[in-house]
This record gives sequence, C-alpha cells and structure tokens, in this order.
Amino acid sequence: MTYLLKTKSKKLLADTLTPVSIYLRLRDKFANSILLESSDYHGNDNSFSYICCQPIASFKVANNEILQQFPDDTQENQPIASREDVLQALDQFIQKFKASESKLPFITNGLFGYMAYDAVGFFEDISLSHEDKLIPDVVYHVYRYVIAVDHFKNELHLFDNFSSENGDGLDQLETLIRINNDPQYQFSAINGETSNYNDPEFLEIIKKGISHCLRGDVFQIVLSRRFEAQFQGDEFNVYRALRSINPSPYLFYFDYGSYKIFGSSPESQIVVKENEASIFPIAGTFRRTGDDAADAQLAQKLAQDEKENSEHVMLVDLARNDLSRSSTEVQVDIFKEVQYYSHVIHLVSKVTGKLSEATSPLQMVVDTFPAGTLSGAPKHRAMQLIDQYENTSRGYYGGAIGFMGFNGDFNHAIMIRSFLSSSNTLHYQAGAGIVAKSNPESELQEVNNKLAALRHAIEMAENIK
Repeated sequence: MTYLLKTKSKKLLADTLTPVSIYLRLRDKFANSILLESSDYHGNDNSFSYICCQPIASFKVANNEILQQFPDDTQENQPIASREDVLQALDQFIQKFKASESKLPFITNGLFGYMAYDAVGFFEDISLSHEDKLIPDVVYHVYRYVIAVDHFKNELHLFDNFSSENGDGLDQLETLIRINNDPQYQFSAINGETSNYNDPEFLEIIKKGISHCLRGDVFQIVLSRRFEAQFQGDEFNVYRALRSINPSPYLFYFDYGSYKIFGSSPESQIVVKENEASIFPIAGTFRRTGDDAADAQLAQKLAQDEKENSEHVMLVDLARNDLSRSSTEVQVDIFKEVQYYSHVIHLVSKVTGKLSEATSPLQMVVDTFPAGTLSGAPKHRAMQLIDQYENTSRGYYGGAIGFMGFNGDFNHAIMIRSFLSSSNTLHYQAGAGIVAKSNPESELQEVNNKLAALRHAIEMAENIK
C-alpha cells in the first residue's frame, strides 16, 4: 500500500519567535516532538531550523527485529534473518510514501531519526560483543507537522503532511505557537559524575591503541570513554545551555518518551543531495582565543601541525575509499580548509562522489557508516579493536542523526558532543584519535577538552530559570 501525503502549508513572520520558544510551546501538547537547529552556519543551506510534531509512521530496529507502523495504524514485525534485511526493509518503508515534489529550499516532509553506532552490525560483516539495551539501533519517524524556520528571511513555514479536506490542523498549530507561554521546569544534577574507566585505565587503553598503530594494524584508531551523571527535572535545560556554550552547524533534541538524544555536533555523517554525496572530514581543532590576530596565528599553526595534518590526510583518504564503494567521479573538492567557528578553528575538507543510477542513496549511506572520524583507518580493523578494548557498547555515540527524504536526500550529523538521557541519567562520551606519534597524556586531555562543553552545560542548566 502507498500512503499519499497531502501537504497543506502556511507562512508566518518569525521575527519574534525562536525554534526553542516554539518547541517549548508545543512539546507538552505533542508527545515525542523533535527539534533540529543550525547555528554557526556558513551559508544559506544551513540556515533553517525545524520542529516536527505528531509521528504518523515509524521504522524501528530493536532486539533483532524490525518494527514498522503506518498512518492507518497497521503494523508489521519482522525478525532479522540476515544483515541485508534492515537496509532492504528501510528502503521498502520509504517507498510506501508518496509526497508531492517540493521546490522549496527547506524540508517539508520525510523521515527524521537516527542510526546508532551499533547498527553497523547490520551493514558490515562485523560482530560487536557489547549490546546496548538502552535504545533501539535504528529509529525513524514520519511526522504530520513540520515547522521550518528560515533564519535569513525571518519566516516561519507550517506544513501539515496528513491533512483531511476539512482539517484545521494548521490553525490549531498556529494558535499554540502564538500563545505567549513557554512552560519551563528546573534541572539539577545529583551524585556527581561516574565513568567506565578511571584515568590510569584509559591511559593504558590509549597505549594499546598506539601499539597497534606502530605495528601497522591500523593507521589511526578512535578510542572513547563514557561518562554518566544522574539528574532530576528537565534535561531540555541542558540542551539550551549546550547550544549556547557550543553553537554548531547541527543542534538537535529528539524526544522518544522513555529516552532523549540531544547534542551540538560540528560534523555531518554524509550529505546526499541531487544524487551527489558529500563527506566533510574534520580533523584538527584549536580553541579560539577571542582575539582575531591570535586566532590567525593559531590557524596557521593548526595548518602546519604534523600530527593533525597526518590524521586529516588519512581521514580524507578514508572518505574517498568509502565513497568509491557506491559512486563515481570521487574527488576532493576542498582540502584542509581552515574554518572559523564561534569557539573553535577546524581543518575541514570536502570529498564528493556521484551516485550511479543503480545505486540507492541508502546504500551509499551505509557504505560510509560509521564516520571514519569516529572509528579509524582502516575502518573495519579499527572497529574490531574498538570493540575489543572499549568495555561498553557505544550505543548512540558515533552514530548518525537527522533527516532522510523520500526522494533520496540525506543529511545526518555524527552524534558527538551529545547526550543520551534515559531513566534520569545523562550518558555522554568522547574519544581521541590515536596515531603512532600520539602522546597518551595529550590524548587523555583531548577527551577532557571535548567533554568540557558538555560538563559546563550540565552546570549551567542548574541555573536556568
């Protein structure tokens, strides 16, 4: 059966509204609403934010089973017999929806959700020894209401993707948005922070990673450390704090009821648009000083740093290899460009490839999953070593979250600088890219540097009124 999305729309002025204020006004009325924002953007393509409400269909992979629910409330449950089943089922799920083609520069409908790092077992010939019972491996929803905020034009676009002929869904949505009431609740952390390793234990794991690089097993490996903090109250305050402390191209807050995933990611997993796939490897980061002259000197130092450059070249090569699996005309469009963000300076490249007619965009996505910047090179061996040395499942960390269009467009962020909230516990994680020339103490500090914004967000959230 094919489900036709009959989309109605309405345009409003958004000069007095923000994505956060809209989300706060809608989340208590619509369970499991999600928020996607972009800040620190460099162009018009990333100047939109989205709020999605009222799921009408879902695709989920959990406990080795595929569960699908459709707009007419029918359900399909399928045990996973082989790893090819997940990709095939997701592709068939997408094909069940038919939407009118939009020429608008922003998203009007599609699938919103995530693939956890552990989902790689369904895409590659690799077995992971740790199981994550906190969240499903894959979750995507089709939403009835999609609200797009155009930050450049200060416009608000409301879309009802499953409207009835006499429905007044958009009017009700507009009324809720215009009510000047943003219900807010307190947040407090309790019992401090715990980790799956202490510092000496993690230093030993870093040393093992270096030894594998010296032996030639891998050129690079990303080893990570998980932290947890219990809390009471509303974790949306942590998101609000994080987006302020660490503005990024990808800001997201996905509410799934029993758990929530939210974060501030600087890096895309992969972007597919009009049959062109793009990967933007980020390797090399210096923190900005706030002084333009000093930042310019830091940028020059970053561009000449031997370790950062060797890491970056490896990850560009890995992106080229990944794209070559399912595309042609693979090329490096931008190489080691210094990009300035509000808080950091990055070395960023852009690698692109053209999808052949026989290649589905989803195949391209899974061929490049997970990101090399979160695994290593060669990727398969690096993932085996990660599974060997990390004592917990990665779960959401290092996975991808975002949007998938019915037309094959795909734009997901890597789940880094992010939280998983489950059972009043915040889970957060960070890793270090280990190479043969790595210094263990420096890599330990790199993990702490990456966690600094997350820890600060927890502290700041307690003071949000």
